[in-house]
Amino acid sequence: MKDERQRALVAITGASGSLYALHVLAQLARLGVEVHGIVSEAGRQVLALETDREPASLAEVAVWHRVTDLAAAPASGSSRYAAMIVVPCSMGTLAAIAGGLSRNLIHRAADVTLKERRPLVLAVRESPVGRIHLANMLAAHDAGAIICPAMPAFYHRPASLDEMAGYFAGRLCELAGFPIPDLARWRGVDNGE
Repeated sequence: MKDERQRALVAITGASGSLYALHVLAQLARLGVEVHGIVSEAGRQVLALETDREPASLAEVAVWHRVTDLAAAPASGSSRYAAMIVVPCSMGTLAAIAGGLSRNLIHRAADVTLKERRPLVLAVRESPVGRIHLANMLAAHDAGAIICPAMPAFYHRPASLDEMAGYFAGRLCELAGFPIPDLARWRGVDNGE
């Protein structure tokens, strides 16, 4: 087992955006990070609808835990993950995290991540957002989560959906503390001055 600085937890929930999750998993694997994953039931459905993939097909990049297994390693702070990324993060998952509910392993692992003061990155996905969503984002932020809505950038001129998703996934990894050395960077505009 790798030391905690090289261990990450990735959760996939039932919002649209499974392509981002696949890219997060691939980038962490490329960095040599030991990844543990949890997929909600709705996350399984969306993953299959959007990518034709099942968590079992991703076994080469992550150790998967059942979402109903509250005795799994991610349920305890002593398991020592460096960070947790929830991608995509549904509004229901956000609400559970913001409210401190531990109704499944994703919610409990997020609660553990916050109480242990480790990075928790929530790639929230909904549009438009309502007042309840905004209040939950603020509550999660105030508890220590990093709220990173699934809003991809275009200044690096992505040539495909994969490139766009890869860039956003790289940003999520970096926010969680895993630098991506070849990630496109904004270099500013030279105004000739």
